[in-house]
Amino acid sequence: MRDVILSDGYRTPFAKAGTALAEVPARELGRIAVTELLARHGVDPQEVDEVIMGNVAQPSDSTNIARVVALLSGIPERVPAVTVQRNCASGMEAIVQAHERIAAGNAELIVAGGTESMSQIPLFLSRGMTRVFERLSRAKSIGERVAAVAGAKPKDLKPRVALLEGLTDPVSGLNMGQTAELLAKEFGISREAQDDFALMSHRRAMAATDEGRLPEEIVPVFAQPYQTPVLVDVGPRRNQSLEALAKLRPYFDPRHGTVTPGNSCGITDGAAAILVASAEKARAIGLEPAGRIRASAFVGLDPARMGLGPTYATPIALQRAGVTFQDIKLIEINEAFAAQVIANEIALASPKYCRENLGLDGAIGEIDRSILNVNGGAIALGHPVGVSGTRLVLTMLREMRRRDVSIGLAMLCVGGGQGGAVVLERAA
Repeated sequence: MRDVILSDGYRTPFAKAGTALAEVPARELGRIAVTELLARHGVDPQEVDEVIMGNVAQPSDSTNIARVVALLSGIPERVPAVTVQRNCASGMEAIVQAHERIAAGNAELIVAGGTESMSQIPLFLSRGMTRVFERLSRAKSIGERVAAVAGAKPKDLKPRVALLEGLTDPVSGLNMGQTAELLAKEFGISREAQDDFALMSHRRAMAATDEGRLPEEIVPVFAQPYQTPVLVDVGPRRNQSLEALAKLRPYFDPRHGTVTPGNSCGITDGAAAILVASAEKARAIGLEPAGRIRASAFVGLDPARMGLGPTYATPIALQRAGVTFQDIKLIEINEAFAAQVIANEIALASPKYCRENLGLDGAIGEIDRSILNVNGGAIALGHPVGVSGTRLVLTMLREMRRRDVSIGLAMLCVGGGQGGAVVLERAA
């Protein structure tokens, strides 16, 4: 297996759906991230062997969006591109697939990343209204057209919300917020603990923005011609407080719940990209390595408890990497929900849980919050679902260099009952 390196990655600002990037389609967000990535590293698009992009919403006007992004970015037509979809882990999946292709000798340089416009996820016609339009398309006279329209019922006018359908698991019947409520109840996680974690996410994201750590990885987006570009994330709240968080009502279980919009990730637009290359190729084109993938793991688990995916994936990734949890000096976990992160903290540190559910001899390890999501996480920054896995990796690599950390761990839960984890090694 050949030596494979990761470059520093770049991303667009992340913006709450319906705000600064709402009018920018996913293909354009991806183009911006990829074009800037190549330009800032001084890499000729002719050198690229493949493009792999994560995307979940799969816009109908850009099927196989990775191919569209590649061509819009000036990458030659001869270069293949593929879109990968592992729900929340899609952006991580893209990097892992790129790494495996190069390690196996099937490529030398791959652009990997993710792109998502959650603002532009469409509404669907109901099945009843679809049948009305089907009848209209076959109508041959005015009378038949009138009859087709007259057949519509009031309930047929109600659209299907693709975003809500996509965030609901058809096997468990629970939406993602309801799975977080389940974990909060099972692990005894209080509303106060969740709000406390959410406040930490906002404070750390604002500090990282003010001190230039997050802006270092962000490229500007001109969302509207002749207007000021979007330069920073639209999501972190400078004046967020426990008092403001406490006023928000539970959203997924209004009567008895504890999960609110304030202690959940945001619905978000954005894109990110990173270069994955063989060590030989990197030297040949002058590409500076930022780190390497020591090992990765993706696992399946109960869809109703999908939030525990990091706990299930981490021990496998650690074993493959030949390291222990105590060797990890920096951790990134996707903050789908505060309850989900806290549940993983409890499970990872519980000998009983690890023995009974993972078949381990004891606990995996206790998370030190001083090394967890040090620049904030998805509760503040947002979670563009096909992109977050890439952001975790590129943010981690930069922070490992700042702190002179040799081994880091990026992990996330995955809607539908999966988990992903990547052990990263800083380049020497």
